[in-house]
Amino acid sequence: MAITINIYYTGTGGAAHKFAQEMLDTGVVSAIRAEEGNLRYDYFFPMDDPETLLLIDSWADQAALDRHHGTAMMERIAALREKYDLHMRVERYTDAPDAPQDAGFIRQ
Repeated sequence: MAITINIYYTGTGGAAHKFAQEMLDTGVVSAIRAEEGNLRYDYFFPMDDPETLLLIDSWADQAALDRHHGTAMMERIAALREKYDLHMRVERYTDAPDAPQDAGFIRQ
């Protein structure tokens, strides 16, 4: 069962944007995306909150996420969070079956 984690990073003075840029520039994001079981690792910025960064992080299953958490990459991410003094809020979701009644609301 796939797992999606939304992580909201919040800081001050543009720290969240700088964090994301450094994650991209140093290859950390590319390395995570290349990990076995990673389905998605994308950053977004809420239009109404310039000091927050949203990470949508999806994994094939809990085992893949556990392997990721056991890598040295996590130490690099933690160090960057400290460097930019970011605070986190986390939401966790698992796949649900499609609801046919929702089809009428989805424009493709």
